[in-house]
Amino acid sequence: MEGSCRGVLAALVVLAGLAACGSGNEILEGPRNVTVVEGSEARFNCTISQGWKLIMWALKGTVVLSVTPTEPIITNDRFTSASYEEGGNFISEMIIHDVQLSDAGQVKCSLQNSDRDGSAFLSVQVVGVLLIPGGSLLVLAEEPCNVTCRALGWTPLPDISWEIGAPVSHSSYDSAPEPDDLQSAVSVLALTPLGSGSVTCVADMKGLPLHESVTVNLTVVQPPLESSYQSQIRKSASVKTNTETFQTKSGKENYGYSSDEPRTTTSLPPKRSESSVPEQRGSRPPHQGLDHRGPGPASRPQVSFNVASPKKVRNATLV
Repeated sequence: MEGSCRGVLAALVVLAGLAACGSGNEILEGPRNVTVVEGSEARFNCTISQGWKLIMWALKGTVVLSVTPTEPIITNDRFTSASYEEGGNFISEMIIHDVQLSDAGQVKCSLQNSDRDGSAFLSVQVVGVLLIPGGSLLVLAEEPCNVTCRALGWTPLPDISWEIGAPVSHSSYDSAPEPDDLQSAVSVLALTPLGSGSVTCVADMKGLPLHESVTVNLTVVQPPLESSYQSQIRKSASVKTNTETFQTKSGKENYGYSSDEPRTTTSLPPKRSESSVPEQRGSRPPHQGLDHRGPGPASRPQVSFNVASPKKVRNATLV
């Protein structure tokens, strides 16, 4: 009877010792949150005290990697393990290769037969396309213009800024998400250029020291002089036309103008006056032959006018 009691006590001591050893297996430090770019690697560390038997790694609630004191148990090549010792403690590292956007979620490190675990969160960012439609730009000097930059397929949307490598008198920009695409954004740079140079659109990832950029040349030309010259010509022609119209309406007729065209001669009937030659009476036609009669009273001179040509005057004297 006494021997059986001693056996029970010995068994209790052994169980107590195992319980004591088991209680020493604990997670001293769990993994930390990690943010990576899609396609890269993500690494998580879990620090555990000595004496552990099995470590399990889970992603989004599913065990993807198990580690024993002798070797890891790999079920998927995208999830591998590394191990280290530090200060007498064991560090288990899980490496996720070729991270996908769908991998984003909770990562958990736990021990077998233990309700204690350590957890962290995996964030995945996607670098999309950054472009300035149309490429290099040709603009007029001192004329306001806009340059548009588009970030397509980014998760999350980046912070967009501009770098201006040309002399300008004014510049400002505004960025906003595309209304029909939550993974795209647009930024518009407004500037007034004074000379040629370049402009650069820069997209910075949030939470990562990573950025993308695109640069285009900005060629500035002077406004064409032809348009100004043509405007002056039209203005001059308009002034000339208005002047001629004014002169035509307000000018006086030049009565001294003589045309080279033939004129129509109009005969006017003779006007009877005291200076006219007395009318010949009788049936004898006047001025037939020489008059041999003595000299009579002096005849008055007779004047004839050519109405058709006022410039020529001929005087005739009758004897």
